[in-house]
Amino acid sequence: MVDPVPQLESLPLEKGTSVLLRADFNVPLRDGKIDDDLRITAALPTIHWLLERDCKIVACSHLGRPKGKVDPKYSLAPVAARLGELLGNDVELSPGVADFDSIERAQELDCGRVLLLENLRFEPGEEADDPAFATNLAELGDVYVDDAFGAAHRAHASIVGPPRVMPSAAGRLLAREVEVLSTLLDAPKHPFVGVLGGAKVSDKIGVIAALLDHCDEILIGGAMAFTFIAAEGGQIGDSLVEPDQIEHCKGLLATGKIRIPTDIVAADDIREDANARHVSARAIPEGWKGVDVGPETAGTYADVVLAASTVLWNGPMGIFEMARFAAGTRTVAEAVADCRGFTVVGGGDSAAAVREMGLAERVDHVSTGGGAALELIEFGDLPGLQALRRSQA
Repeated sequence: MVDPVPQLESLPLEKGTSVLLRADFNVPLRDGKIDDDLRITAALPTIHWLLERDCKIVACSHLGRPKGKVDPKYSLAPVAARLGELLGNDVELSPGVADFDSIERAQELDCGRVLLLENLRFEPGEEADDPAFATNLAELGDVYVDDAFGAAHRAHASIVGPPRVMPSAAGRLLAREVEVLSTLLDAPKHPFVGVLGGAKVSDKIGVIAALLDHCDEILIGGAMAFTFIAAEGGQIGDSLVEPDQIEHCKGLLATGKIRIPTDIVAADDIREDANARHVSARAIPEGWKGVDVGPETAGTYADVVLAASTVLWNGPMGIFEMARFAAGTRTVAEAVADCRGFTVVGGGDSAAAVREMGLAERVDHVSTGGGAALELIEFGDLPGLQALRRSQA
């Protein structure tokens, strides 16, 4: 059970209230242009709700990993421009983060307007949860709203700092993410099927163990499948494997709830023009690497998904970024979209895949936070949620 967090309605708001909004505008950029604005549009319900109440919004977010230094390629300028377009009103970008100039700009902000601070991670105090930096951030608003689910698993200054000293609440996006993922843990309809892929089984051992208490079946794909195949004595060629996780995988397989691939698409190199062949998952030749689940496995997984009442999918079935090795991921994505049960895509590459394939609108919930979603499932709570419950509201 995930304990509830304070909602927007709990905040003491009146005309002119200054709201420090922690958003997740960590959008993918290509040549300085936004490649996918989902995380910006996902924040609009909260922003509109606050603007309708004549609040002033001082928004902040991280972007990329500039490692505590100013790096122009990680500037939030494109985000400010796009947010302004979506709101139909210019959004000013503060050149600083929580300096005197930013405080002055926040104080001069008119009701119903939005000021966006420059990248939080330009400041080393953000990832270090520096108390002085957190205090400076808190000077920018009267109340705090956290709508950054994708960063809620990070105990960073902008996530856990402001709730220590000011009334705080969850935005609409964060509240919805918690509601959906809580439903998966507390009251899923059965059969409940988990589909997990990605590169490393070590990243998801805890999640798999947690899901075993709730799921009827877990389907494994991606590179992490090869450690499971090796645990069963299969020959995996030069595929990615984590030898130190083999015993863990044996234990998980012994539950009888784990299904692993029976056939594989293998390649002699990770290139679009590499030689590829269809092989048994237990007999991948030396010098060859598994790059996708095979058609038999993809079809079986699709049938299981289609018959489910609840589905959680996190992680691609293969190297879907390369069109030749995307078939398994596409088959699973289409099955999730066609499933009549309650379907959740747990952020990250899976979310990117359903969007690229034009299937996102046919999924009940596409999470904006891959890592945060998995940690919430594994641990039942997140630092950002804990901070909101302890807030001064």
